[in-house]
Amino acid sequence: MKHQTAQQTLKNAKGQLEAALKMLDEERYCVDISNQLMATIALIKRANKQILSEHLNHCVIESIHNQDAEAKIKEIEQLIERMM
Repeated sequence: MKHQTAQQTLKNAKGQLEAALKMLDEERYCVDISNQLMATIALIKRANKQILSEHLNHCVIESIHNQDAEAKIKEIEQLIERMM
């Protein structure tokens, strides 16, 4: 499965987010909740990096071999622009 690593990372992030929601329900200390949220964000960023890495190493390389890379390059440029 191509996205297995990213999928597991996102499942971990989901668990972290559910923990943060529980902490809110329990009216836990704000800094502790914030730390939980930052851990969730870090996992989501890691999953995004994993997905993009797979895209570059599979889809983009395949399009280069097929001499049809212009569309993939444009997609990456647009993605970088949204990230900035």
